[in-house]
Amino acid sequence: MKYFVNESCIGCGLCSQVCPEVFRMTEDGVAIASEEEVAEALSASAREAMENCPVSAIEES
Repeated sequence: MKYFVNESCIGCGLCSQVCPEVFRMTEDGVAIASEEEVAEALSASAREAMENCPVSAIEES
């Protein structure tokens, strides 16, 4: 599974704190997701980041 951060991101950083292996903050102050498939070992924390995003900016792709 892959994840995508849409334009609704407000740059709160929650996703990069919960799952830094998949999400990181850019110089512009918004999050982006890794373009790689999420490893099984990281799937629970990536899903947690998605489910807890305050503006629902993270999507599964």
